[in-house]
Amino acid sequence: MDHTIPDVGSVALAVTDGMMHFELSVAHEVFGAVPDGVAVPWYDVVICGSETVRIGRFWLEPDIGLDRLQGADTVIVPSWADLDEDPPADLIDAVRAAHAAGARVVSLCTGAFVLAAAGLLNGKRATTHWAHTRALAARYPKVEVDPDVLYVDNGSVLTSAGKAAALDLCLHLVRLDHGSSIANAVARRLVVPPHRAGGQAQFVTTPVPARDDHPLAALFPWVTEQLDQPLTVEDLARQAGMSSRHLGRQFRAATGTTPLQWLLTLRIRRAQELLEKTDAGIESIAAATGMGTATTLRRHFNRTVGVPPDTYRRTFRSRSRPGPDESRPQTPARQEGSADSREETPL
Repeated sequence: MDHTIPDVGSVALAVTDGMMHFELSVAHEVFGAVPDGVAVPWYDVVICGSETVRIGRFWLEPDIGLDRLQGADTVIVPSWADLDEDPPADLIDAVRAAHAAGARVVSLCTGAFVLAAAGLLNGKRATTHWAHTRALAARYPKVEVDPDVLYVDNGSVLTSAGKAAALDLCLHLVRLDHGSSIANAVARRLVVPPHRAGGQAQFVTTPVPARDDHPLAALFPWVTEQLDQPLTVEDLARQAGMSSRHLGRQFRAATGTTPLQWLLTLRIRRAQELLEKTDAGIESIAAATGMGTATTLRRHFNRTVGVPPDTYRRTFRSRSRPGPDESRPQTPARQEGSADSREETPL
């Protein structure tokens, strides 16, 4: 079959050895299947690659070569598995040429490393999986890496965070192209929310040194046991047996942030655990995490995580037993809108 790329609504998935199958499958599912009842012209999807390629544990036969990326309206680069290896030169050249020809270029998860290697992210804000944002920033210092968002839309260049965020960005593209109602229809078919509130900060773990002989190795468990106390940098430095300035340097090297910012992140992570696993009210959680008051907790939690505590609890807590605001029967969630469009209700 002769696969050609039309001028309108074409999506080319760029593949090569060493890519991962999940994000590729997500893009193909969103753009390759027409939702029921949708009458608008849908996307023509082709897979572009050089000969047979290995995607994870699967072998894939591309439809056409990488050189045909230039004819597409949208080019999607799935996640790149081995970040210690440079992406293939022919993939970089083809992505760069497609963008120069006017294509909208999209990366999913670590596909951002391919776009960065092609120079398409220079001077632009971008994101990738939270576990690899520091590596992306270090390798490509001209890129403004945002580790906290689910995706970044720069118009002709878009990047997503990891795994499920690839689906968020694909639905965003459908919303841009066809409007909210059709994007909602796609989301309904996939049984996912059409828009998720918050960002990657909901899923990030707190960085700690991996070595037991690190100068801060003994400090971190001590801090964890003192989270309900009002700790200062001087308290941490005294416990670590070093000056405040030296503590700051050690923290920056080990975690990439300051002692106070790290401490705030740790308090937020503890609050997340309590919201997920207990029925404790916000005042009790604020006291247990050293945040003082419910107002302070809500302010820092919303700013750090991207959603209010009650929204986070509804999203992440186990449904094995009802929480304090879940004793009555729940009405089905609406498909349209997002959690952050509702007023926060006291827990």
